[in-house]
Amino acid sequence: MRPRQRREAFIIECGANYKEHFAWLQPCGNAFPHPLRLVSSADVPAIAIDECWEGMKRIFGENIWNNEAASAISLEIDGSLSREGYRAASDGAGGIRVSGADASGVIYGVFALLRELACGRCFYGANVESSPKVPLRIINHWDRTDGTIERGYAGDSLFFKDGGVSFDVARIVEYARLLASIGINAIVVNNVNVNGNDIRLISKEMIPEVAKLADIFRVYGIRLALSVHFESPVMLDCLPSADPLDENAISWWKRKCEEIYRFIPDFAGFLVKVDSEFRGGPQALGRSQAEGANMLARALQPFGGIVWWRCFIYNNLQDWRDSSIDRPKAPYELFKPQDGLFDSNVMLQVKNGPSDFQVREPNSPLLGAMKHTKECLELQITQEYTGHQIDLYSLASQWEEVFAFPSGSGRALSDLMGDEIASIAGVANVGLDDNWTGHTLAQANLYAFGRLAWNPRLSAKDVTEEWVKLTFGLDKKVNEALPDMILRSRKVYEKYNSPLGLGWMVNVAHHYGPSPEGYEFTKWGTYHRASCKAIGIDRTAKGTGFTRQYSAEIARMLEDARTCPEELLLYFHRLPYSFELKSGETLLQHIYDAHFEGVEDVEAMIELWRRLEKHIPKTAFASVSKRLEMQLENAKEWRDVINTYFFRMTGIPDKRRRKIYP
Repeated sequence: MRPRQRREAFIIECGANYKEHFAWLQPCGNAFPHPLRLVSSADVPAIAIDECWEGMKRIFGENIWNNEAASAISLEIDGSLSREGYRAASDGAGGIRVSGADASGVIYGVFALLRELACGRCFYGANVESSPKVPLRIINHWDRTDGTIERGYAGDSLFFKDGGVSFDVARIVEYARLLASIGINAIVVNNVNVNGNDIRLISKEMIPEVAKLADIFRVYGIRLALSVHFESPVMLDCLPSADPLDENAISWWKRKCEEIYRFIPDFAGFLVKVDSEFRGGPQALGRSQAEGANMLARALQPFGGIVWWRCFIYNNLQDWRDSSIDRPKAPYELFKPQDGLFDSNVMLQVKNGPSDFQVREPNSPLLGAMKHTKECLELQITQEYTGHQIDLYSLASQWEEVFAFPSGSGRALSDLMGDEIASIAGVANVGLDDNWTGHTLAQANLYAFGRLAWNPRLSAKDVTEEWVKLTFGLDKKVNEALPDMILRSRKVYEKYNSPLGLGWMVNVAHHYGPSPEGYEFTKWGTYHRASCKAIGIDRTAKGTGFTRQYSAEIARMLEDARTCPEELLLYFHRLPYSFELKSGETLLQHIYDAHFEGVEDVEAMIELWRRLEKHIPKTAFASVSKRLEMQLENAKEWRDVINTYFFRMTGIPDKRRRKIYP
């Protein structure tokens, strides 16, 4: 009768009531003052009724429902609410009324009610009303059809195996529930680097298989999209050209969209990466980015589909000897002149920073610069440069800074969300591991993405505290200690990672662990140019001129080393090691201190976690403990390699006489 049976095979007991696959939708055992009955209008989706029924039992126990009870939870559609919005309010008679603007709104309203109750917040007298700030909130998977995941740190793909679509229905249902509970409404299931057999996902043989995934996600209000190769007409059907102005290519994409929509009527659209990192595209064919994107957009337009057109385009065959080329400048230089040339169903998908998901970088100047073109902010949930889901790292803390970064005219990026920036995408961090994310605490990053995508003005503190309560319950010691540990982890990782906005001091192949000159003489265009006297890139008007891509007020702040935020100092300036920071320490001494402190901070995190042993489910405690020990070894490696590198480079010792290897 209820969806419980379809999930039980995938529930793994880890402690008293803790169930790994439930992530932040855990059984709670809270108290409710009286039984309830459940009523709903005829137009309420069945899944909203199911989730309310099961969710209340999960939180309050089997006896919460009584068909004879005087008080009720009522579910209804209310068209006066904003699209996908909801209202949950006490009805004055001991019951609760949940209203949604549409089917999705009711589902979100149910999950919002369950979140409030599971967090122990008193609901009576409350009136919780909300609608999403950003209309399109999408998860980007980098899954390959062979079952592997590019930059995946939590096991194999949920969707693919052995070259084809292969999944367990119950597991996908669980995943759809998790995404719906945080407000996600679209998903790309395959890797943006579409290669080999992955190209065939839009073939007539595989579309019906992909449609089976779409059928599951649709129930939870989530539309499916696919990454496609721009040269698919050539690769799939041997057309002579993929030229976006060629009538044969144009007709091919129109027919392909008609074919897809026959099987997936609510298909969300295409995610496309072109003209970069050895991929072809319109530029390689002598056409503009707008011409390429518009060809696909016009094929999708009759069906309401979107093109998410990635702006991660740069020269990846750069001569390291040429210091005039500056990789972060490339997207702005390419796309800004084409503002206004893109069709209305094109979203330019822009990474949050101009480099590539580094621990510390400024916001991309392209965000908010396209005044006549829709944009999508791309964030990376998977921890490619931030610890591989081995090291604890709070992305919520980083994203809070991203949303607060100035965008000119006194506005922060959060002020542009839902207006100039109409979509937000997160690169997924999940796989087939029992706890979804490899590191149990890395679930907090996926949770935070959804909550911040819905409302970018939420604080990292609020969403992290929510996740802890929803995942581990209302234990006072856990609720007081764990959120702070998670929130501090971003700064801890930054301390023993590369300093002051340098970035890139990692192993080239896998992006984990220290390699001070790993990228320094490669063709990727990511350099720090350390010498025995100075370090950093001069990106001011006197250097590469990158600061000119920002508004005048932001550029003025960044141009001066004394007003530039210190955490970005070496991103924008080339400075001597003797440069004095606001703390009074030299730049080099700061590097030494930060790396030693980083290790000490990880040791303190481990000690804090040990004190919580009796308050955390056994499986989760053991899993996180193992990861923290691995993180400590990693932090020590970073400390010793980076400090030794700079000591050998400069000959300047640590004034505190700590161990550095000559």
